[in-house]
Amino acid sequence: MSTPFPFTAVVGQDDLRLALLLNAVSPAVGGVLVRGEKGTAKSTAVRALSALLPAVDVVTGCRFSCDPAAPDPACPDGPHEVEASTTRPARMVELPVGASEDRLVGALDIERALSEGVKAFEPGLLADAHRGILYVDEVNLLHDHLVDLLLDAAAMGASYVEREGVSVRHAARFLLVGTMNPEEGELRPQLLDRFGLTVEVAASREPDQRVEVVRRRLAHDDDPAAFAARWADEESAVRARIVAARTLLPSVRLGDGPLRQIAATCAAFEVDGMRADIVMARTATALAAWAGRTEVIAEDVRQAALLALPHRRRRNPFDAPGLDEEKLDETLEEFGGSDGGADDEPDPDPDPDGPGGGGQPPQDGPDDGSPAGDVPAQGEPSDDAQAPAGQGAGEQSPVRAAEPFRTKTLSVPGLGEGAAGRRSRARTEHGRTTGSRRPRGTLTKLHLAATVQAAAPHQLARGRSGRGLVVRRDDLRQATREGREGNLVLFVVDASGSMAARQRMSAVKGAVLSLLLDAYQRRDKVGLVTFRGSAAEVALPPTSSVDAAAARLESLPTGGRTPLAAGLLRAHEVLRVERLRDAARRPLVVVVTDGRATGGAEPVATAERAARLFAADGVASVVVDCESGPVRLGLAGRLAGELGGTPVTLDALRADSIAGLVRDVQGTSRRAA
Repeated sequence: MSTPFPFTAVVGQDDLRLALLLNAVSPAVGGVLVRGEKGTAKSTAVRALSALLPAVDVVTGCRFSCDPAAPDPACPDGPHEVEASTTRPARMVELPVGASEDRLVGALDIERALSEGVKAFEPGLLADAHRGILYVDEVNLLHDHLVDLLLDAAAMGASYVEREGVSVRHAARFLLVGTMNPEEGELRPQLLDRFGLTVEVAASREPDQRVEVVRRRLAHDDDPAAFAARWADEESAVRARIVAARTLLPSVRLGDGPLRQIAATCAAFEVDGMRADIVMARTATALAAWAGRTEVIAEDVRQAALLALPHRRRRNPFDAPGLDEEKLDETLEEFGGSDGGADDEPDPDPDPDGPGGGGQPPQDGPDDGSPAGDVPAQGEPSDDAQAPAGQGAGEQSPVRAAEPFRTKTLSVPGLGEGAAGRRSRARTEHGRTTGSRRPRGTLTKLHLAATVQAAAPHQLARGRSGRGLVVRRDDLRQATREGREGNLVLFVVDASGSMAARQRMSAVKGAVLSLLLDAYQRRDKVGLVTFRGSAAEVALPPTSSVDAAAARLESLPTGGRTPLAAGLLRAHEVLRVERLRDAARRPLVVVVTDGRATGGAEPVATAERAARLFAADGVASVVVDCESGPVRLGLAGRLAGELGGTPVTLDALRADSIAGLVRDVQGTSRRAA
């Protein structure tokens, strides 16, 4: 077994270490979500924490780690007559991103239940993590239904498994730690709220600290055992402090003064619900116990707010996490009081490593070739509108996006088999049952009626007696279910000079921002292709991070001609590459343009030929018609016809618009079905 990197040897990352230690003292705090760029010791710190947790006593032979002093009366392996117990280290269980629901919560052996009449239950990772740590790396990439399951278990302290009329319940109390890189996509606000604390981590920009990180990492890799021995005293001191804080925790008093400060702080920052108040109260109490005090003081409330509130203030993925510390201090001062020690001096030992820290250093133009009818409306600048001084030829400075709005539902026709999401119909592991099939591999969702129907004709040949139905393996049928999948929504945005007319680009950016928000809520991947001047570029390759797409959109300049064909061809190439990476994820192309094509030889005919490539591939598409003014050429509608997609105006894109919008994208339904 490899020797983990010592927790006390982690350079810097004080907030991360403190949040982890507070959960070790009081698991009721609700876990930690660690957000940060890659290579910032997120996983290293979490894995190191498990070595600091005190050993646990378990009932010998119990697969659910029951405490011999208070065994779970509802334990599936019980009832326990505690005659023998063993002591083992606290476990750290890792949940892989690709894990199934059965692997997480456990599974019933359906084949044994049908053929032998045995209700056999195989515990999952939630049972393994009981009284230890459950670690989810890249939690933002985990399927939503799995995140819901583990957060529910963490909140209730138990896991409930329901399978074909058999119910199993077992204790599941663990320290939940999730890590994520925001560049790869965000968690929904509802899921963010279920994590007790959050910490933002980043690599130090101080050369001395970076040198120390490298020095310690190399020393550990060269001789892990010797490196761990050098930090043994510091590790023992922190381990003892955790035990002492756990013992003191029930005696800590949260007075009316600090409690009023907690409520006032949550109200001042307009946090939804009451979970934040409860988490802050538990965190402040754990901070006091960690400092060796029996009274919660104002500094505990302040630190608890910095850990428990930043992620709860996000209303949508474009809101930056964080907390206004000046406003926080004003609120605490306004509602401060002497009750419960709220004005006492703060803890003189804020070091999360506790005593014996080893003295470690601080851490870690003319329109050539366009059709005669393709002219700007009166008062509109052409594609070659001159830019202000200091900008590139034909380029105009970026404009801010209009306010986002709730959009109509756009979906891909047919029935897919892509990753779970909320946009288009798909065959999934969850959803309504639509039929049955023979199992391919392990049977997970039994279709009972189909299984009985398959077995019934063979009962006489099998010598059926009064025992009941005789079922064999070949009779078993897997339930097929229909739910929703996430798609790849590829935005192809016209940023030419004609799009900048009459401040149209602000409305266009607002519409795209609205569609990005919709894609975030429906768990899609998004990409962004823009075209202007003489070429097209991939502003953002397909990603799960709508934050990155919104940032690129906000800084998008406009001006120049309209190389529509180049934009479509670049988008077609992006889809080709992405299809090789993930063939099951179906694309939806959203072209945002007024339909004009300028520049080059036969620009309109070339754009139409490029559009027909999408129709030939059966790619679902929508054209958002941005044309405005008294003279309208209807070019976007012609483009939609060549794409085999649906045209929709900016106004009709709104969910509350009177203009109707067909829910399923038309034009490719026969091919996709």
